[in-house]
Amino acid sequence: MEADLLSATEGRVRLVRLMGCVKNYDWGPPGKESRVARLYACNSGDDYIDQDKPYAEFWMGTHDSGPSYVVENGLTNGGGERNKLTLKKWIENNPSVLGEKVVKKWGNNLPFLFKVLSVAQALSIQAHPDKDLASRLHSELPDVYKDDNHKPEMALALTEFEALCGFISLEELKLIVQTVPEIVELVGTARAEQVLELNEDGGKEKGKLVLQSVFTELMSADKDVVAEVIAKLISRLHVKNQARELTEKEQVVLRLEKQYPADIGVLASFLLNYVKLNPGEALYLGANEPHAYIYGDCVECMATSDNVVRAGLTPKNRDVKTLCSMLTYIQGFPEILQGTTVNPHVVRYIPPFDEFEVDRCILPEQSTAEFPSIPGPSIFMVVEGEGTVTTSSNEIIHEGDVFFAPANTSISVSTSSGLHLYRTGVNSRVFKE
Repeated sequence: MEADLLSATEGRVRLVRLMGCVKNYDWGPPGKESRVARLYACNSGDDYIDQDKPYAEFWMGTHDSGPSYVVENGLTNGGGERNKLTLKKWIENNPSVLGEKVVKKWGNNLPFLFKVLSVAQALSIQAHPDKDLASRLHSELPDVYKDDNHKPEMALALTEFEALCGFISLEELKLIVQTVPEIVELVGTARAEQVLELNEDGGKEKGKLVLQSVFTELMSADKDVVAEVIAKLISRLHVKNQARELTEKEQVVLRLEKQYPADIGVLASFLLNYVKLNPGEALYLGANEPHAYIYGDCVECMATSDNVVRAGLTPKNRDVKTLCSMLTYIQGFPEILQGTTVNPHVVRYIPPFDEFEVDRCILPEQSTAEFPSIPGPSIFMVVEGEGTVTTSSNEIIHEGDVFFAPANTSISVSTSSGLHLYRTGVNSRVFKE
């Protein structure tokens, strides 16, 4: 078995099929309603899906909290058994599959973690620490913060995808202070007046300090007081709804309150941008930026880390003090990536992070796409359809198949009936440096 896998390093190109890891977080859709569940069932070769269990995330990579394993019998869907060898261990045994530049920059490990997410209800208002903060948090609380790496990430929508991301503009913040009395009740009139006195020429640093003060006071409010104020908010919105159509943000607030009653995250959502992605649009999130996914399916890629600092819309551990102190407090609507066309069937999404980029490949009937040789590794995932992947030989691929391609491997993918797949690899700019 191991000799067969090692053939990639002996000059005969060998794609390695992977069995990923599933995460059953409460916010995932139940059973077969979850795309994650369906993909995992196909990937593992086990048709059983527990209808009473939520399926939230499907992981592909080398992170210890959700390792991928190599599969013995090639790429045939469901045709192999999970080997005891993890992808991480296999790479450590064969570092040349990463390519010289990747090993030099990141060592003998994949720098990226690839996921599919199915979101049925909002997952926490959170942020991911930068490298310095991640190192400190991991040292102080290793059971909570599992590694010492940063976690810049990108979400690429598979369906219409809803999220909260980054702080609203100053103009919008002033409007919220004037129209949402419940926030003023919690943060105080003096802070509200500071917001209203701000102007675009007053200096970004002053604006950040005021926003930080407002957000910190809001997130730190007493739970009993928060419950009373949110009850007032919900009652007021229901009355307003009799007289006018609620705004998108107000409708989101009502949805969040049903999922997380009396949670401060319901009010905090007023301060964050509400983003709707169409399929094929992407959103990237740098370190120390607040966000929360609300609904839909997406492909997600990030640096190899699972560090999350949470403060709202969650039953999990909250670290309000750390979250409020770490954020950048940059205001304005986030950039939406449309991708860059690589060839007629492939669009590439390149975030401002070295660790990864993502290709989206949609092949119609009777078509082929080429993935040229690159100096770094890739992970491919088939989301829909069936086709053939060709390197030195042909392999049939189906929905749920995941495979690792070593550095310097050129790949051709074809289909007679239609195929939808994704590739993630190291950001191509790394190889131009």
